[in-house]
Amino acid sequence: MEERRNRIFKMNDRAVSAAVFSLFFAWLLAFPFEGQILYAIADSFNTEPHDMLFGAIAMHFAGLLLCGFFIKEIRFAKRLMLVSIAFCILASGVFFFPPSFLWMVAIISSSFLAGGFVAAWGFYLKESTPKNERIKTVADGLIYSNILMIALNMAAIHLTPQIGLSLSILVLVTAIFFTLRLSPAGCGHHMVVSSNTQSGTTVCIGKPLALLYLFVVIITINSGLMYHVINPAFAHLQWLTSWYWAVPYIAALYIMRNLPQKTNRTYILYVAISMIGFSFIAFIMLDRSAASYLAVDTLMLGACGVYDLFWWSILGEMLDFDRNPAKVFGIGLSANVLGVLLGGLIGNAIAPDGQNGWNPTLLALGVLCVTLSILPLLHRQLSLVLKDHAYLTALSEMPPEEQTKALYSVISLGQLTRRESEIADLLIRGKSYKKIAQELCVSENTIKTHVRNIYSKIKIQSRAELTNLVMKQHSL
Repeated sequence: MEERRNRIFKMNDRAVSAAVFSLFFAWLLAFPFEGQILYAIADSFNTEPHDMLFGAIAMHFAGLLLCGFFIKEIRFAKRLMLVSIAFCILASGVFFFPPSFLWMVAIISSSFLAGGFVAAWGFYLKESTPKNERIKTVADGLIYSNILMIALNMAAIHLTPQIGLSLSILVLVTAIFFTLRLSPAGCGHHMVVSSNTQSGTTVCIGKPLALLYLFVVIITINSGLMYHVINPAFAHLQWLTSWYWAVPYIAALYIMRNLPQKTNRTYILYVAISMIGFSFIAFIMLDRSAASYLAVDTLMLGACGVYDLFWWSILGEMLDFDRNPAKVFGIGLSANVLGVLLGGLIGNAIAPDGQNGWNPTLLALGVLCVTLSILPLLHRQLSLVLKDHAYLTALSEMPPEEQTKALYSVISLGQLTRRESEIADLLIRGKSYKKIAQELCVSENTIKTHVRNIYSKIKIQSRAELTNLVMKQHSL
């Protein structure tokens, strides 16, 4: 009983990691990143927050992009996360006082560190979550952070801005508590070491990552347009927009998180693109009533939920192919922020009613057409690297007996020994070298030697190729 109670109190590494991200990201969404708390505080002092918000988003982009070039070990990632939270608490406190140059300094510097925090969290997404559960960790983080964001926004809007600000600081204080519980060396119960890192082989993700970056920037431009074109049109419905805005987003994340593994999510991406298109069409055709807002926001934010989980979880998979997850995660997520920035600039440059000769809705539909043309190529390139990703696979789970039969076909082709056959079986089940060595009561170096022999006999170079070969034998 005592051991069980300690386990419940302690929480596992995945739960702690998700809690850290949810708490900090809730503050980020509610305050510097287009947050309603900042808007409410600025309004209370009759100050225009536009320049501060643009600077905050730009510096958040810079923090995401640059973090991985300086933080290369998980122990330093944890230190950066703690420093970032502490500084963001101090920076938030500045906004209890009347406007001054300190406001701009606080919002810009804290946003830069916030970008570094999110990128550094990539270490814990990789080390504290099994590969096949990263999509759930990402979904949980986004769901709970948005729920907290709604609560903070409502407090700032319907109570007082100072109450909303105080609660956001309390959220950050709680984040420190959970961050201290993170393992500084990434040696938690659920640590998973990439097979590519173990075997010494590397997979080039430059081209797929670049294509994913372009895709995310283009599709996210619609979010920027939404902030600056659609949202102002429904500003008179503050009682509704203050809480409903992120509800479809949360619902979409929850549905996608709990879909069966064998579900082919590729088609859902096309459905999400259509939803964005219909949301802009509805914006043109409908009035500015509450019912119209519900229709437009549900279509738009539901699609955003699908796409956010898509590229966040894709980046989670890509962490296994690089020794520095902060670099991959930070660069990948910076695409999302860049898209919001570009969309915002476009939205500000054109009049919502098209008086400048530009119709923002037609522009958004043009963006969707470009996105549709990129998606098939993106799918093809990502499939070369992430053949078993939940969004990209069309294969059902193979029954154990069929998996064994397919593996024996591969064993026969390579004329593997009995020991090599045992190790090959454990490899395709996702066991790390250390776990295999413990299970077979041999040294880890012995396992590495056997693995090299297996790969040489079958004429492959990685565990991924071994798994693909087994799947090929199954299809034959």
